[in-house]
Amino acid sequence: MITPTSPPARWLPFVVLGLGLTAISFGAIFARLAQAEGVDSLVVATWRLGIAALVVTPIALLHSRRDLLALTGRQMLMALAAGLFLAAHFATWISSLEYTSVASSTALVTTNPLWIGLASFVLFREIPTRMMLGGIALSFGGSLLIFWSDSQTAGAGSNPLLGNLLALIGAWCFSAYLLIGRRLRAGLGLSAYIWLAYGVAALFLVSASSLAGSALTGHSLTAWAVLAGMALGPQLLGHTAYNWSLRHVSATFVAVVTLGEPVGSAAMAWIFFGEGFAPLQLAGFTLLLLGIYLAARGERR
Repeated sequence: MITPTSPPARWLPFVVLGLGLTAISFGAIFARLAQAEGVDSLVVATWRLGIAALVVTPIALLHSRRDLLALTGRQMLMALAAGLFLAAHFATWISSLEYTSVASSTALVTTNPLWIGLASFVLFREIPTRMMLGGIALSFGGSLLIFWSDSQTAGAGSNPLLGNLLALIGAWCFSAYLLIGRRLRAGLGLSAYIWLAYGVAALFLVSASSLAGSALTGHSLTAWAVLAGMALGPQLLGHTAYNWSLRHVSATFVAVVTLGEPVGSAAMAWIFFGEGFAPLQLAGFTLLLLGIYLAARGERR
């Protein structure tokens, strides 16, 4: 039995991350479906986090009330910062899907191992193993191949430069969120942490939607079903798996695992939207998977 004071089996974080990766790969598909129903990208981000926060609220109040009542001023500031970066991540990344392909958007938004590895070394003096560095390099190279392939086949009416820039900003914001979350998560239970992070991010996005004049209600039943699916699957199952794992593996390794998202998302985009694969994309996917494997082998206990 796993208790708060006993570490889980060594293999468990890797299984949890695999399940989270599978769930989170549906995120871009749900976002595109919601956009097709006329839901503004900022509103998609708002309801993704808002519904997730509402679902977690009774769990957090029941199981983590003591943690929440004992929050220090520093922890509250960290929660505000984490929520702000999480809100900015989803706002920019979901918006990027309006202008570029699913493959290119998810490839760029998951380049955070590069930024996290750099920040972890500069801020925390965390030196990755050689195998971890090799995994990061291969994964990042795979992302670049996918991006290059997509930029050569951009269709008329698309704006890949803007979309790719928004996805890259989303990667920077998610990297900051992971680094702050790792410190905050160390002193909080899982339900308390995700309730704070998702709830604060949702409040920021509600404010942003109101300022932008985006309608939060009045959507079709199909749109609401898609938004609910996005909150329960990619957000609650997917991101919560990442957040749980932050207590047991490094932020760099969690970030490397997220690089598998372009593979799953691109495959689903081919099924749902007919976005085909190019040879360079397939080569990029192979490098991504190899990089994730090497990073798993190089992960420190």
